[in-house]
Formats: sequence, C-alpha cells, structure tokens
Amino acid sequence: MSIVAVGSVAFDTIRTPFGEAKDIVGGSLTYFALAASFFTDVNLVAVVGEDFNEQHLSLFANRRIDLQGLERAPGKTFRWGGEYSINLNSRETLFTELNVFEGFQPKLPASYRKADVVYLGNMHPSLQQSVIEQVESKRLVGMDSMDLWINITPAELRDVISRVDILKIDDSEARQLSGEYNLRRAAAKILEMGPKMLIATRGDHGAMLFDDGIFTAPAYPLDDERDPTGAGDSFAGGFFGYLAQQRTVNEMTLRRAMVYGSVMGSFCVEDFGTRRLERLTWDEIEKRYRDFGSLTSFA
Repeated sequence: MSIVAVGSVAFDTIRTPFGEAKDIVGGSLTYFALAASFFTDVNLVAVVGEDFNEQHLSLFANRRIDLQGLERAPGKTFRWGGEYSINLNSRETLFTELNVFEGFQPKLPASYRKADVVYLGNMHPSLQQSVIEQVESKRLVGMDSMDLWINITPAELRDVISRVDILKIDDSEARQLSGEYNLRRAAAKILEMGPKMLIATRGDHGAMLFDDGIFTAPAYPLDDERDPTGAGDSFAGGFFGYLAQQRTVNEMTLRRAMVYGSVMGSFCVEDFGTRRLERLTWDEIEKRYRDFGSLTSFA
C-alpha cells in the first residue's frame, strides 16, 4: 500500500536560540515524505527549481520515496526563513519566496492515479482540489491547511474540506476556521463541514483526534529540543504512513497512528531541519512508541 503526497519541497533558513541552519532542504512535503517512508511507499508530487541539484535529491535516496512526480521548473526553488523564540512555540517568518512554487500545477503520473492514501499538503485549496480530481480511486484522503487559506479563500477551503476524510490543522487554526474558542466545540463545527475526522496538533501539548469520540496523544518529553520546523508535517507522515499499511481504519488503528505521529514529530525537533529524521532508525521509532505506552498507562 502506498501514499500519494502533494506539497512543497523548499530551501529553509532557520534560527532558534540553539543555533541556525541556512539553505537546508525543507518544505512540508519533505518532512512528510521522510517520516511516512519508514512505514510505507510514498509517491511524491512537488516542484523544485534549477538550483535543486543531485546532492539535494540524495536526501530522498535509498528510501521508500518515488520521485516520478517531482517536477523541475526553470527558476529558483521555494525558499522560506523563520526565527523561533526561546520557548520554540512562537515563530516569526523572516521571508517567503515562492519562486517556482507560485506557478505549481500538480500533475500526477499515471501510476499515481490509483492511490491507497492521498495526502494533500498545505497549499492553495484549488491545487488540493485538482489533486483529488486526478486520483481515480482512493481509500483515504487527508489534508493540511493554514490560517492564510482560512482568511483569503474560505469558500474554496471549505469545498476541499468537504471532500476529505481527515483534516489535520493546529488548534489555533481549528478555532479560526470554526469561529469557536473551545476546541471541542470547534471540532464539532468542523466535522459538520464534511470530514470524518479532525486532528488538532497542539505543539508541546500533543495532538487530539476528534471523530465520534476524542483521543489525545501527549507530546513526548524530550531531553533536548533544537528546532520545531516540520514537526507537524512529520506527525502527519507518521500518522498517515502507519494507516496506509493497515487493512482497516478503526478506533485502535487510529489511536496507534496518533501515537506513531507523535513519535515522528518528537524526533523531528531534536535537531535542525531533517537531520534527525535522516539518521533515524526503525528500532528508535519502536522504542519510543513503547515508551509512549509507559507514559500513558494508568490501569
């Protein structure tokens, strides 16, 4: 079973109180694909510029990531820069240069059009809609979004949301989208828009899954946190990657997927950019998954 994932591959410049990384490979889809590839095959759809060379591509090598859908366009790759405060929860965007991503029109190779799981990364809702229309068959569709699209394209965003199974956004975006401050009431309003499930990520407070019930996965208590960039995308990679290899989606597989998502997000913040994911092993993932059980067991 595999995932078709569409989103951004970029160059990031990141500053935190613990250091700085300049022009490293990032973008939401990069984090998602690296995390998900530990669980299943990932068919990646994105665009990069002429400045994205073989050394940069090597990040995806020897992993379960297919790059047929990675387009190279004339111009520069999407670039983003951000700086975090001491608690790593607040961030200032220093610059955003869309470059080739501004004209991106996702085109799925024929082999991608029959997908088990489709993941729509954070991008304009019209692009997310176009991906849905290109996929001929799919078992599960998940998506991410952000406050920008809630503000400037609310109608288009709600149309896409009505066509997906799982919406993953952070808790502040859930409140903004619903107009409700209370997260439980916010989730109820969002589910009325059409998705079967909502995942609200909450930074160092963990993540919550809302469907017919509620499940909470805590954040893993770390000895060292360096950079939270990509943690939410790594969470999504772990969550959807785990679900992709399951024959059925039920209460127990969803709860396990939430924990695997939290595991992948926790590893991501331990170093700058994708560095921790690059050297991560399956044994480390399984150990931390078991540690989550010890943290939350009370019976």
